[in-house]
Amino acid sequence: MKKTFTLLLLFIVFTTTAQDNVSRKIMEIGKTDNRTMQHLDVLSNRIGGRLIGSDAYTTATYWVAGLLESWGLEVEIQEVGEMPVGFNRGPWFGQMYSDVSMSLDFVTPSYTSGTKGRQRGHVVIEPKTRQEFERMKGTLKGAWVLIEGTNNGFPIDHSARGDVMRNKIIQHNDTTSNPSERKTEPALFYREMVEAGILGIIQSAPVPLVALYDRANVWDLTFDNLPHTPDIKLNENQYKLIRERIERREFVMLEFDIRNHFRPGPIKYHNVIGKIRGTRYPDEYVMTGGHLDAFDVATGAVDCGTGVAPNLEMARIIMAAGGNRPARTILFCFWAGEEFGLLGSKFWVENNTDKLSRISNYFNRDGGPTAASGLVVPENMYDDFVRMTAGLESFHPQIPFKVEKSTYPPQPPPRIAGGSDHAYFAMNGVPVISFRNTDPLGYNFSYREIWHTNRDLYNMSIPEYMNYTTVTQAVTIWNLANLGRLLPRDGLYIQE
Repeated sequence: MKKTFTLLLLFIVFTTTAQDNVSRKIMEIGKTDNRTMQHLDVLSNRIGGRLIGSDAYTTATYWVAGLLESWGLEVEIQEVGEMPVGFNRGPWFGQMYSDVSMSLDFVTPSYTSGTKGRQRGHVVIEPKTRQEFERMKGTLKGAWVLIEGTNNGFPIDHSARGDVMRNKIIQHNDTTSNPSERKTEPALFYREMVEAGILGIIQSAPVPLVALYDRANVWDLTFDNLPHTPDIKLNENQYKLIRERIERREFVMLEFDIRNHFRPGPIKYHNVIGKIRGTRYPDEYVMTGGHLDAFDVATGAVDCGTGVAPNLEMARIIMAAGGNRPARTILFCFWAGEEFGLLGSKFWVENNTDKLSRISNYFNRDGGPTAASGLVVPENMYDDFVRMTAGLESFHPQIPFKVEKSTYPPQPPPRIAGGSDHAYFAMNGVPVISFRNTDPLGYNFSYREIWHTNRDLYNMSIPEYMNYTTVTQAVTIWNLANLGRLLPRDGLYIQE
């Protein structure tokens, strides 16, 4: 009995020492050969915006899978669904011609029409009444139309009338007694203006410019009912200037060249799952991930390149530092269609229900290029996390990593999905403890100024934080995969 106990103690000491060596090796590689920003460069500057249904998303899928395979991970390219029509965005250009010329700052929502080459035309203001529409009907052909309201990123073209009312943010409650002077709903005027031959519609939009898509109608697109009228969201300051000139009856011509292209479907889209198989508990899991898709009006560097790139580099560093495999299986998850409704993560959860009780934690990263500088955990996990993150408190002299005890009581799992790809895991009682993301060096990063806008670019990331995050998350995930137990759930969730 004494001999058995001694052997067990030696095994524990040897295993702990080996794990500590791997942690130190991860930190060493993270300082001397950190490639997080290289991955982000390729993802955002070479591949670019990644809507599901786009060539860029397909390219990103196989690029990520190829990297993971080259580092020795097992890789699954998991079909999630298909888009009825694909969409690829090309360059866009706009110019105002008047007594002065001006380049125009604008965007178009995804899955909306481009122009038929360069199209130049005069400018009119949207008619407000039936009488006004009839009076100016002859001037609509070949015109760019300034429409009312302030845009919030959604398209008007190819939208149901209710969506138009929402997107335009304008209510027509005119009670004029003369029916000919009564305002008509904008959906009706929009269709009639299109039939009259307008070149496109232009709406004022706050800066930075947001460009989204009409989720409800994207799924109904076919090559027989594609949008065909450009839907332009123009910098609010330029919109105001142009409108004032038109109201003063000054000469203004606008020219646009917008290369939005559609592709016949169906277009399949996929999750990419990289696996480091566990040795002692191969059927227990530690999971980490972010969403691979991104809006395409910029390059998707922040949302969610700042999740994809660290997860890629975590996989590479762990494989380079490991020497041996972890006790538990680690899954690196690159989800499809988060921006379309958490499609990829929802699909995985629904098709892996047998695994959910054996997931120690799912770590989601989808909040920008800030530093993963700590964790807030229930008391019954605190000692484990302190041990698992040992050494990180001094890894970066200006960014001390800190584990804190949560003061929140356990709650039932959420019943409604929302936020990001952790949602369906949480709804099924899987721990989704996330890293505390901070800006300790004072870069004054504002996610809201970049989120879903034309500023979502590589130069908006923060390399120091990105490299730091890769290391802190990699150390934590490696050691969690080697913890002697799965994380308890009773500190997080009320067991119903």
